[in-house]
Amino acid sequence: MDTVAVTGGNGELGTALLAELRERGYRTVNLSRGARREQIADGYLRTDLLDPGEVYGSLARADPDAVAHFGTIPRPDRTPGHVTFRSNAQTPYHVLEAAQALDIDTVVLASSLSAMGAGFEDDVDVRYLPVDENHPLTPSNPYGLGKQVAEVVADGFGRRAGAPTTVASLRFPLVADEAELRTVFADADRTPSGVRSAGFFEKARKTLFAYLSLDDAAALAVRALEADFAGHEVFFGAASDTTVDAPSSELAALYDAEIRDSFEDRESLVGTRKARQRLGWSPEVSWRDFDR
Repeated sequence: MDTVAVTGGNGELGTALLAELRERGYRTVNLSRGARREQIADGYLRTDLLDPGEVYGSLARADPDAVAHFGTIPRPDRTPGHVTFRSNAQTPYHVLEAAQALDIDTVVLASSLSAMGAGFEDDVDVRYLPVDENHPLTPSNPYGLGKQVAEVVADGFGRRAGAPTTVASLRFPLVADEAELRTVFADADRTPSGVRSAGFFEKARKTLFAYLSLDDAAALAVRALEADFAGHEVFFGAASDTTVDAPSSELAALYDAEIRDSFEDRESLVGTRKARQRLGWSPEVSWRDFDR
């Protein structure tokens, strides 16, 4: 692999991935809508990812060996539902179809914890803990539904003859940069009572108290781009600990769920064993690493 195209390289996670790829010696091309907002990529192609012709044309010009598709709407509360769904469900199809036509071997898609129904639902359906990639998917909001559909689309391309050999969907939770880890987490009262008084507790519960540093998210994407498995695989990414300073066993008790692994300390309720074993990735950053 020499050249990687990153859709949505203007966004926070896309920019971090471009920086990580440059650090590792790869040539990169940013495919994004609107004016360029980063100065990291070796090339920039203004691309409407909802237009299949533009996606094909830009990828043909970029001539990459792999594509990381991060150019989707990142949350559901800033756009109408149909717009959010179309972005998350339709653009992965355009990217995968163009990749097949252009003989691009590897595609990595940004999925979400929301694909399983967490994050933006009124009630999170958690069957067992820690959750893993086999957990049932029960989203109902446009964002989560779009991510689920994107994974189903990737499954289909994984079965196609002549499609990209390696397709990975990465389920990210809340992704936070260093400044957020310092101010939102480390500099705040993250005890259950402190989180409740700040109004964060219910939101944290809906996201299974999971998060991931921006650097670790970019590193996971690079590991997926460098992988050589066949077909489509889904991987959870999450920090090793939770967003709340409380024993994980107490947090797990908040869900009507089967406890499959014992929780001894502050470990995450989202299992990342598959990413560790199949991609050789492990999270390195915790908000607890910063001075409090």
